[in-house]
Amino acid sequence: MTHDRPLAAVFRNISGGSYPPVVETFERGKTIFFPGDPAERVYVLIKGAVKLSRVYEAGDEITVALLRENSVFGVLSLITGHKSDRFYHAVAFTPVELISVPIDQVEKALREDPDLSVVLLRGLSSRILQTEMMIETLAHRDMGSRLVSFLLILCRDFGVPSKDGITIDLKLSHQAIAEAIGSTRVTVTRLLGDLRQDGMISIHKKKITVHNPVALSQQFT
Repeated sequence: MTHDRPLAAVFRNISGGSYPPVVETFERGKTIFFPGDPAERVYVLIKGAVKLSRVYEAGDEITVALLRENSVFGVLSLITGHKSDRFYHAVAFTPVELISVPIDQVEKALREDPDLSVVLLRGLSSRILQTEMMIETLAHRDMGSRLVSFLLILCRDFGVPSKDGITIDLKLSHQAIAEAIGSTRVTVTRLLGDLRQDGMISIHKKKITVHNPVALSQQFT
């Protein structure tokens, strides 16, 4: 059944061969689409992480989600039912590989295979959950709490159990973390230093290991 298969497998089969889905790669920091771009394709993330953010009039850019493998994005105009422009800024947070399919092909596939809408809804609901978690994170006034909250999201979505705890399987620069939580690199470096000193985390080759996520969350509740 369609809705038991990973999104990538489902999307590879969309199009009946006339317009095969395209596999695209993006280096870290490269834009996939800008707000206001025409929404012409739907994306499924195969490898890496994608940051979705909103740019506000004051010039602030707020991260609304950090998508992991097997996430679907760029589907807003499918739901609204009219050709709308992009709402978010989508950037490769790490090196990224994704499948992109023309939006009209996806619409056609949805009409032909009702199971596909279940798959899309699942992908979307995990996106919405992520956005809610990011909003919660950014609601913390205190940068220390904000950073901890963000690290816990990363543990949940990108965490790999290791002998020392949970290793976040992303190479994270202090600058990238600062941009995601609306802080500065200097502040993030200082706060990560504090967490290291307290024995809460360790960092090896830009990968952060959280030794005890429960203890870490209790620090700031």
